[in-house]
Formats: sequence, C-alpha cells, structure tokens
Amino acid sequence: MENSLKIEYENLLEEASEATFGTDYLQKLSDRFPGGLIFSTSFSYEDQVVTHLIKNLDIDLFTLDTGRLFEQTYETWTSSRAFFKKNIKAYYPDPEALQKLVSENGPDSFYQSVEKRKACCNIRKVEPLKKALKGYKVWITGLRSEHSAGRGQMPQLEWDPDHQIIKFHPILHWTTQQVAEYVQNHHLPYNYLHKKGFVSIGCEPCTRAIKEGEDFRAGRWWWEDADKKECGLHVHQ
Repeated sequence: MENSLKIEYENLLEEASEATFGTDYLQKLSDRFPGGLIFSTSFSYEDQVVTHLIKNLDIDLFTLDTGRLFEQTYETWTSSRAFFKKNIKAYYPDPEALQKLVSENGPDSFYQSVEKRKACCNIRKVEPLKKALKGYKVWITGLRSEHSAGRGQMPQLEWDPDHQIIKFHPILHWTTQQVAEYVQNHHLPYNYLHKKGFVSIGCEPCTRAIKEGEDFRAGRWWWEDADKKECGLHVHQ
C-alpha cells in the first residue's frame, strides 16, 4: 500500500506550479497539515529569516545540539528565544553511542577519514534528526541553492524517502544579498561569526572562516574533497 503522505505530496505537486512556491506557501502548508509542520534551525542567517517568516504560524521549531557548537551559536539561540518568543526544542546525541564513539576513536576522529567524520555526524546530527521529525508531515528548511553545487537543481517541494516526510525550502532561490538585507531590515538576531567570514556555521572543530573567492561551503570540513561535504541530514531526489 502506497504511503498516504507521499500521495499527499504528489497531490500538492499536481495542484501547484513552481510560481506558487513563494513564502506564502508556508501558510498554505500549515492550513493543509495543522500541527504537522516543523522547522529545523541552526540559527544561521537563512534560518533566522525562516523563523521570522513562520513566527505567527502553527509550525514547531527544533535545533540539534551536537555538543560541539560555537559559543556564539548558543548566544544566538538565547537571543532568538527572546526575540521570536517561540519555543525551540533541543535534540541531543544518544549518550551511549557518543561515549562509544569517543572512547574508541578519540574526540577528534573526524579529521582522520571521511568515514569517521560521517560516523560522528551520524551520531551527533542524523540520529537526533530522526527523533525530531517523528510524527510530523512537513519538514521546513532554510536551504538555499547557492549553498552547494549539489543543491543547484533542488525542487522547492520534495519527498524525503529516508524520513518519509515532505520537505519545503521556502527561501531556496533567495540570494545571499536578499538574506542579509532581510536580516538587517527586520533587525533579526544573528550569529556574529557571520561578520567574521564564517558563512556556513556548523560544529566548531569542523568550521572555519572562508577566504575571499572561496566557495560558500569551503569553510565546512575544509580538509575533505568538495563532493563529500554533506553530513547526511539532507537527501535530495
């Protein structure tokens, strides 16, 4: 028997054209799936914009606390709670799995190989994500097509077979300038690392500022080949 939610996704595609997928589509999805939408925030520029867009909608928020985040990210988390006045649920790595990983491989094993880095990402991010999405029908993200080459042809509305959920990327086609201007014009709290050359901000040991002319994702897992720079949170069809 075909997944009923996937059928709903296919119906949405039939009903809508790409032109209808503006930020107002968030309201339509919220009306279509009351109580069934959730947004994942890492408190990036993009995620602050989306949080502002949904602050008055029936959409839950969560974040993944990997245990290796920048202090500035925690500061942005605190200021965001006060500014948006929305509860932000936190999800954490399984302590036993994390203890085993660090005990066997050391605290910084992610530098040793792509496999070990992905094992770390899986425990700290992918597995907690599965818990966060459980029971929801639509996962809202702050992904943009400029983030990486692999996201250039992403659809705004897609089916995630791994998590069996509909995904919507409301600002997928926004430019970096549009995002920065929105943050400034609405006086949104933001991570001050963005002003220091940190464009894509993840875990502290896996993130650095980028240099002039470098790719958007150059500061993430900079010791790896560019085509391997995904943590496993997003699978695109």
